[in-house]
Amino acid sequence: MANSITARPLVSLAMPESGAARLATQIFLAVSGTLLLTLSAKTKVVLGPVDMSLQTLAIFLIAAAFGMRLAVATLLLYMAQGAMGFPVFQSTPEKGIGIAYMLGSTGGYLAGFVAMAAIVGWAADRGWDRSPFKMFGAVLTAEVVMMAMGFAWLATLIGVEKSWQFGVVPFIVPDLIKVALASTLAPAVWALLPKR
Repeated sequence: MANSITARPLVSLAMPESGAARLATQIFLAVSGTLLLTLSAKTKVVLGPVDMSLQTLAIFLIAAAFGMRLAVATLLLYMAQGAMGFPVFQSTPEKGIGIAYMLGSTGGYLAGFVAMAAIVGWAADRGWDRSPFKMFGAVLTAEVVMMAMGFAWLATLIGVEKSWQFGVVPFIVPDLIKVALASTLAPAVWALLPKR
């Protein structure tokens, strides 16, 4: 019993135990998460077919704080907002909106974002977010899965060589920095909290 209590994600410390207040808090957190994702998407550096943003770092942190279920729900809400034509994605509305944009060059990465949230959230649900080493393993795995999904989709659109050149190589060093940041931030927050 004690082990299951200590393995809850950060957000559980402020979450009401049950009822309407809990549901309202979860909805508020999910909507707030989509706003953070939108802001992080708009903070970008133009590189080519796929631009660099702070979005992966935001996803890592949301998943570490929210746990798997709420993080995946947040990402799915974000995808739904984008599919409905809201300009929440990195290059919307200038490069299109809605489903058409989602099926473009960033489509695989967008799907990979949901996988990232699931992997890092799963790790947080098991208390890995308290250890920088375990968290690094989870976040790095999530990053590799997302990049593989993005590369595979982009390769179908522009070919393997260009996909590697424009969709993977420019992101290796910046994304490793984001992985390292996310892997240390969540354990640092836990270390600052009083022991429970």
